Amino acid sequence: MTLSTTDNVQHSYDPHYVRTSSSGSEEVTVTRNDIALDTICSTPLLIISPNVPSRELPDEPHPYPQQPVPGYSKELPRRTNIENKNRCKILIIGAGMAGLSAAKQLIQNNITDFKILEARNRIGGRIVSVQTDSHKVELGANWIHGVLGNPMYELAMANGLIDIVHVPKPHKVVAATEEGRQIPFHILQEIYEAYVCFLRRCEEYFLCHYLPPTGINSVGQHIGLETALYLDRSVDSEDRHLCELIFDCLLKRETCITGCHSMNEIDLLELGSYTELQGGNIVLPTGYSSILGAVAKDIPPENIIKKCVITTIRWRYADEVSVEGVTSPGGDSGIDLLANGDPGNESDDSDKTVTEDPLKASAPSSRDGSSEKDVLISSIKNINSSAGHCDEGCVESSLSNIENVGEPSPSSSHLVYERGGPPRSNSIGPPPNVEVVCEDGTRYYANHVICTVPLGVLKHKAATLFLPQLPQYKIESIDRLLFGTVDKIILEYDRPFLNPDISEVMLLWETEMDGKKENEEDLSLCWFRKIYSFSKISDTLLLGWISGKEAEFMETLPDETVADKCTEILRKFLNDPFVPKPKRCIWANDFLSIGFASCCSTSWSAQPYTRGSYTAMAVGASQVDIENIAQPLFANPRHTKRMTSLFQPSLLFAGEHTHSSFYSTVHGAYLTGRAAAQALVIPDSPEETVMECEGTNDLSSWIQGISLN
Repeated sequence: MTLSTTDNVQHSYDPHYVRTSSSGSEEVTVTRNDIALDTICSTPLLIISPNVPSRELPDEPHPYPQQPVPGYSKELPRRTNIENKNRCKILIIGAGMAGLSAAKQLIQNNITDFKILEARNRIGGRIVSVQTDSHKVELGANWIHGVLGNPMYELAMANGLIDIVHVPKPHKVVAATEEGRQIPFHILQEIYEAYVCFLRRCEEYFLCHYLPPTGINSVGQHIGLETALYLDRSVDSEDRHLCELIFDCLLKRETCITGCHSMNEIDLLELGSYTELQGGNIVLPTGYSSILGAVAKDIPPENIIKKCVITTIRWRYADEVSVEGVTSPGGDSGIDLLANGDPGNESDDSDKTVTEDPLKASAPSSRDGSSEKDVLISSIKNINSSAGHCDEGCVESSLSNIENVGEPSPSSSHLVYERGGPPRSNSIGPPPNVEVVCEDGTRYYANHVICTVPLGVLKHKAATLFLPQLPQYKIESIDRLLFGTVDKIILEYDRPFLNPDISEVMLLWETEMDGKKENEEDLSLCWFRKIYSFSKISDTLLLGWISGKEAEFMETLPDETVADKCTEILRKFLNDPFVPKPKRCIWANDFLSIGFASCCSTSWSAQPYTRGSYTAMAVGASQVDIENIAQPLFANPRHTKRMTSLFQPSLLFAGEHTHSSFYSTVHGAYLTGRAAAQALVIPDSPEETVMECEGTNDLSSWIQGISLN
């Protein structure tokens, strides 16, 4: 049986090009399913499957046409239902800051073959700015945290979003008790300075690797210990209770900063793991959402698909389609030698079987003692001689490729198909690594997927969102980290009623009600006592903060109930029965459509696409957990160093919960999105750098020129 090629060379790249070989009266059809491109000499390299007779064998009927195989047809294989519009190189799940940053990085590297799938009808994620009559109001992220080294600040400055001439007004705080009594400012300042000192000591356990006192594991416990010691030695008995109320208020404030229900939930040894950038907090006059335009301005609108709710991410889709229902007539695997190889070599990290060396895992030698390599060499020579366009050097190049089968060059098309089986995709090339299934049944396919869904969603959906499930170490890290709830209450008035000099009113709640401790189990009676202050956004806009279980309970209340309770609180603490009711509050219906109603409060915990506010270090968690979640996953871990097409990860993660130093911040999300995209931009292997030196004399003179002082 001889193989003949009489067509022009240019046909070798035609996806529907067919070669024929004659074996007596038998004609064997060899399609592109049976060849892999040799990029060195630009000719096809025939890969002989174990069930295909080699050219040295006696003429005999070809086994495939003689035996019916499911899906086999002498006609060209039909395309599968993977539509071109639903396939791309990279899929990005989520159009928050991490997803937009990843897309921006791809655009900057001239990669436009990507899609962003966003569940909401808007971009931005937890960045939501709404316009009132006279001011921008933030429902989500409020500040740019820090100036030095903050990419968000640099981006805002480059796009003229920061008013460097604007001088902020001095922030004057008034602390008041439930009886309407205002605390002298010097007492408030003294307690605040002591509290900041206690907090810095907690950070030193991480920074200096100190061991905490026995039995003290949380930040709340440590600050409670420091507070008791401070009050015992520094405060008069008559002022002790008042100071305790101030410390309690500051701890409630800290829960909103950290993102937790109680500081007893925060690990003492990890508080210092968060890196605070210098420069203070910056507010964008045009709203934080204005920075989204600066990030997304170069992203083609058609690349962002909104209202696309993801239900399943199959991040080993290529393995699944390689194995599902593709068997040879004799019952052996019909998968090409370059696909999966020896089923006996299994990776510890993979459900599928892979091989370190596909040739060694192939079938034994042919019947006359010829090795598989000899068969391939003969086939190459026959192809080259028939084509008449490749000299002996090309043959040698092809032979060198045989030595490295399984390590195709970076420019190779990596055409790996199953003989006699259904096509893997709608176009020539390997099957996509990833399939993403949407709630409406739409399916998207890609080689890589960057998952930027928040930690709260991972906590609720990780078990069903990913197929196969995430490795156990990732699941455990997701469980250990904390994703708390922090909500805002925004009140808008017709006219100002606070003193123009006052910027914030701190609420010093009594820790006992009617002689009894607060009953957290009955939140209907005390949820509002977690509101630690009301601060001015403008003269007619007030902002209240609330966190934890109380915030989650508030999300279940009617807006009017929240507005009435806030009015009652202000009248009590300001000792002013004439404090007006707010004319309206900002209203967000799942943040899909934003408008105005008679009251306002955010509901980040109830949002199905956030399930909370931001990441915090729970007791027992550490930076290692964040790094575990950020670790990318490969479809075939043992192929990553041998096959260029699988060198890059199949599933990557980004978002504020994947930055071990800037978690809970927008700039943390931005940096992780950029890093995930860059991991897919870098070349498959680093360029080799050769340093030439003509002689040792040159090297000696160079060394002598180095100053050692």
